[in-house]
Amino acid sequence: MDKTLPGLEDVSLDQFWMQHALALARQAAAEGEVPVGAVLVRNNEVIGEGWNRPIASHDPTGHAEINALRSAADRIGNYRLVDTTLYVTLEPCVMCAGAIIHARVKRLVYGVTEPKTGAVVSVFDVLTDQRHNHRPAVTGGVMAEQCARLLLDFFKTRRAK
Repeated sequence: MDKTLPGLEDVSLDQFWMQHALALARQAAAEGEVPVGAVLVRNNEVIGEGWNRPIASHDPTGHAEINALRSAADRIGNYRLVDTTLYVTLEPCVMCAGAIIHARVKRLVYGVTEPKTGAVVSVFDVLTDQRHNHRPAVTGGVMAEQCARLLLDFFKTRRAK
């Protein structure tokens, strides 16, 4: 798949990058962490990626989104991550939504909603609140079934142990 062909639909790119985020989520699962992955893209190039690591890093902020944002900021030498798209397998929490706003991420694409702590549409509506000076565009439900299956299988296996 040539990601740079003119006329390629955003949906195709969204699925391509969500597959990348799913691979990162599988890395989290392999490490015994809740399987969430995130990849930050600018001009069809990965500038940061991460997966959940709060247990391994002994860091409550070790969410996939935060790790991807930190990775990108370090790589480009700036905490402002303008003109980027963040792909994440699970709807971000309040902490991650706040970081997305402060980093000036242009667009968020997430897989499955998080009915307990989701801060985009499920529980809170942090990203589009008019009181913020930056509001990223949001696309939800990209490859939601695959993202949900990964989480469901992880927790099913964990409960069986």
